[in-house]
Amino acid sequence: MKKHLDFNYFKESADYILSKIEFMPEIAIVLGSCLGNLADEIENKIIIDYKDIPNFLDATVESHAGKLILGDLSGKKVVCMSGRFHYYEGYDFEELTIPMRVMHLLGCKSVILTNAAGAVNKDFLAGDIMIIKDHIKLNGASPVRGKNLEEFGPRFFDMSNTYNKDYIKLAKKAAQVSKLDIKEGVYFYMPGPQFETPAEIRAIRVLGGDAVGMSTVTEAIVAAHCGMKVLGLSLMTNMAAGILEVPLTTDEVDKTAEKSAEKFKVLLKNILKEI
Repeated sequence: MKKHLDFNYFKESADYILSKIEFMPEIAIVLGSCLGNLADEIENKIIIDYKDIPNFLDATVESHAGKLILGDLSGKKVVCMSGRFHYYEGYDFEELTIPMRVMHLLGCKSVILTNAAGAVNKDFLAGDIMIIKDHIKLNGASPVRGKNLEEFGPRFFDMSNTYNKDYIKLAKKAAQVSKLDIKEGVYFYMPGPQFETPAEIRAIRVLGGDAVGMSTVTEAIVAAHCGMKVLGLSLMTNMAAGILEVPLTTDEVDKTAEKSAEKFKVLLKNILKEI
């Protein structure tokens, strides 16, 4: 592990952010590749660069802005991460606890995690939105390994309701309002940065994965440890390797994300109204 992450390490980050605002956010939102422009719709916004926050990480993925945006959205006080952190960027799993623990210390009781993912389920299509009902992580260490910080949660904790069932119902209702045919399924975590092989995708399908991606799960684990309610939403930006006879590219991911961004924004704003 590169840094000694005690409670004060996270508190320094939160205290700096709280010094810049006059409210405590209710809901944290992690904006994946498909939702970065949602931040434009936040009112009374305060923008903080990640690099200015003590002890925070730096987003190295080109399409991730690397900014924290705080303000009002759909009648809620929110804090949005425009850009997230991944294991493949070189961070230790333990360092990936930082965002959710800081969000928790800001006062957030809930978090909405969004991402771009590859569709493993052959009944899905590129452009579909999937509510995450559960996840599978068989790669790498737990982000909360090491000395437990009781200020955040217990040493051993339950993961059976990580993706809050009430929020899932609420998201389905919001999809009806938004006139969206929404999917529901299991998100399978892979560490990346390479896309998966066709054989890996076949194995993931056998194991019960409906979508695959390189993010979200570490955040969900840390949020569960902190007792936060989680809603996960995945945009299927491509069919996973081996389903179609075409190579996977980031251009394909970006183009699908751009095309689907508006319907994703409408859905998310309708969800926020009901939380």
